[in-house]
Amino acid sequence: MAFETFVARRYLRAKRKHRFVSAVAAISVVGVATGVMALIVAMAINNGVQQEMRNQLLGTTSHVYLLEKQRGFGIEDWQSYLERFRNLEHVEAMAPALFAQVMISGAINGRGAVLKGVDPQAEVRVSDLLRDLKEGSVEGLERPDGLPGIILGDRMAQEIGARLNSVVKVINPQGEMTPFGPVSGEKRFQVTGIFHTGFYDYDSTWAFAALKSVQGALSLGDVINAIEFRLDNLDLADEMAVKLEELSGPELDAMSWKERNRPLFNALQIEKFVTAFIIGLIMLVAALNILIALVMMVMEKNKDVAILISLGARRAQIRKIFMWQGLLIGATGTTLGLVVGHALCWLCDRYRLVPLEAAVYGLSYVPFAPRVWDGVAVAIAAMGISYLITIYPSNAASRVVPVEVLRYE
Repeated sequence: MAFETFVARRYLRAKRKHRFVSAVAAISVVGVATGVMALIVAMAINNGVQQEMRNQLLGTTSHVYLLEKQRGFGIEDWQSYLERFRNLEHVEAMAPALFAQVMISGAINGRGAVLKGVDPQAEVRVSDLLRDLKEGSVEGLERPDGLPGIILGDRMAQEIGARLNSVVKVINPQGEMTPFGPVSGEKRFQVTGIFHTGFYDYDSTWAFAALKSVQGALSLGDVINAIEFRLDNLDLADEMAVKLEELSGPELDAMSWKERNRPLFNALQIEKFVTAFIIGLIMLVAALNILIALVMMVMEKNKDVAILISLGARRAQIRKIFMWQGLLIGATGTTLGLVVGHALCWLCDRYRLVPLEAAVYGLSYVPFAPRVWDGVAVAIAAMGISYLITIYPSNAASRVVPVEVLRYE
């Protein structure tokens, strides 16, 4: 063990009249540990929310959408686009889609909903939402006889009073033009499936039906308003969106999942930065405690420092002694904070100890996802602050004049 480290450790141990200084050092350790732990937990929450939302969005949506550039009468010759992109590199699957705002009425209540017309076989290849239904099956959408099938989110089904195999009404708010003028367009569907994603917006407002059935309910011809793409690498979504837009011509516009949800993820990134900055102030308070402990230590150890210098200790060694004291306090607090913070994140995420109101936050519990590099960044920041705060007291200790201190001893 180096001379400077040995002396620094001895000075931090409680010795009769120096117990108060050691108590201040212990409080400094707790302060650093609290700041590090709070930062780890806060960043883990932000990462968890971002990761959970990303997983849910990618599980319920496609990687790239091809849409009408200007709202019109839909994409009419959509089969030719499917043929054009069928052998495109990185495209795993494609599916046509027709989105519409409708009213869905059940036995108890009615509510506005997003009705999506899909090709069931193609839809399960581009999205995970219909692959594992809570009740029923996706095959029920294409029925050769009887009422057309519809799949509802579980929260919507509960709100409107619909169950598996019950009948609901889909009302087109645009109405249907007849020789006697526009009338309310209404079509009956039978519930053939109920899904659950855990994402409140989808579970409470989305419904799926076969493409032909939705076209009939909206009094449309063989048109769609979106083509969905699933890629073999979702990180290529932006690049593929540009390529698809070039190949499709001026009438269509491509949008990746990143662009579609960019405001959400940008807001989460800003929130992460602001949270880290504000909670990081706790570490500054802990650093002031380290400064106080070191200043008091220098004042009480003036005589010892003077004797060490008289015995031949260099001033650089004296400076290192007090620097090592601050670094030992910072390292101990940082280690404790990292261990406790990661343990707390694991427990809260494993047992879902922090529930949320899904109707408000879109998530049923707070997810925690600590990352290694976040821990490394926090540790470096904590040790950096601990080092900077030792510069003043260590320099003050190295400037002690032995003759003045020992004159009256």
